[in-house]
Amino acid sequence: MRSRSVGSPDATRAVDWEQRIDFPRLRQDRLDRAKAALEASDLGALLLFDPNNIRYVTSTHIGEWARDKNARFTFLARGADPILWDFGSAARHHQLFAPWLPPENFRAGVSPMRGAMPVETGIPDRLGQRIAHEMREHGVEGEPLGIDMADLLTIEALGRAGVHVTDGSQVMLEARKIKTAQEIALLDQSAGLVDAVYEEIYEMLRPGVYEHEIVARAHELLFEMGSEQVEAVNAVSGDRCNPHPHVFSDRLLRPGDQAFFDIIHSFMGYRTCYYRTFNVGGVSHSQLDAYKQCREWLDNAIALVRPGMTTDKIAEVWPTAEELGFPDEETCFGLQFGHGIGVGLYESPMISRVHSLESPVELEEGMVFALETYCAATDGRSAARIEEEVVVTATGCDVITRFPAEELLVAGRTYVRGADLVDEGSAGQEGTQGMAEAVASSAVVEPAGVPR
Repeated sequence: MRSRSVGSPDATRAVDWEQRIDFPRLRQDRLDRAKAALEASDLGALLLFDPNNIRYVTSTHIGEWARDKNARFTFLARGADPILWDFGSAARHHQLFAPWLPPENFRAGVSPMRGAMPVETGIPDRLGQRIAHEMREHGVEGEPLGIDMADLLTIEALGRAGVHVTDGSQVMLEARKIKTAQEIALLDQSAGLVDAVYEEIYEMLRPGVYEHEIVARAHELLFEMGSEQVEAVNAVSGDRCNPHPHVFSDRLLRPGDQAFFDIIHSFMGYRTCYYRTFNVGGVSHSQLDAYKQCREWLDNAIALVRPGMTTDKIAEVWPTAEELGFPDEETCFGLQFGHGIGVGLYESPMISRVHSLESPVELEEGMVFALETYCAATDGRSAARIEEEVVVTATGCDVITRFPAEELLVAGRTYVRGADLVDEGSAGQEGTQGMAEAVASSAVVEPAGVPR
């Protein structure tokens, strides 16, 4: 049953006449979950550099400019609100417009920025001393400090300041594992933007279009609809489908190509990972067979999703590496795959034959994850790739990726054979024209089939 915690699902604006996304509740719920996960751990505090974790606990971000720079960092101690050291004037902006945290908790600060500020600048040791001071102030001096990600300059500086550093990523992943109703509503809306992009891609697919043209239009449309970040749009077609290169190119689409796409973007901080496969102008038996097999593997996995199920059982329904023609599971890792999705692309649970058979995880209500499968065609060049995002409900699961994928869709087929226009009886010009229009129309929307 699809969540109705918000009015007018898929509306993206706030209004005065009904409750939609409750952002104050979203902020508080996320911070409460992070605090609870910290309390349940053996850590005294967390030091967070990952922009996904910073957004989760502080409900702030300063755009994708900051994503790969390690320029912002947040300190969260047991029983306290987070402190955020931000990039210059961004701290002042948050003091003015982020009233959900005390203004004194937004501070300007400089990090080593992945080594761009080396030891000689004094920046790394200033950070180390600053964090050591906060641990004393919050009564957790001498206790382990968990870090999610950082450069070695930062870790070494913390050591010189007498801070014992350990892994903190598992604490935050535990906090983010179960999604609240507000998070699920945002994940659903994020997938809805991609639904629209796939409608556009289907209309674009025809001989003479380049892969990178499709990537560009997907970016444009996502930003027009309110996406904050387009992390990746993969476009893979023709001979590039096998083996899967995981990157788009400047290849020109040609008649009979199989083509698959993956769209990863962020709406209000919540991501998608969403594959679809199409054919351009026509389809062969081997391409159709590959799609049917790919869909069967995916459906077999989705059918198992419910609370109490374990991830090893899902991984078991996927083919082995040997069956796929690979020497071992690591070599084909990611072709049959599952991963949690939220403010980050990869969250719990992760599902693969590499690790899930030996280290299964039990599914819980409120988990949201993507399941993706891949099947190479027997023609040696084509392949199908499909992915669905699912929400674990009390009785099973809810699929939130809605662009049709039950059958292989053929795009760009507007051709009419001359033989179809032959007047075999007494049909006149009007009847012949009507037949031509019907053939063209049915060929465009036909989900699958072998060209005549």
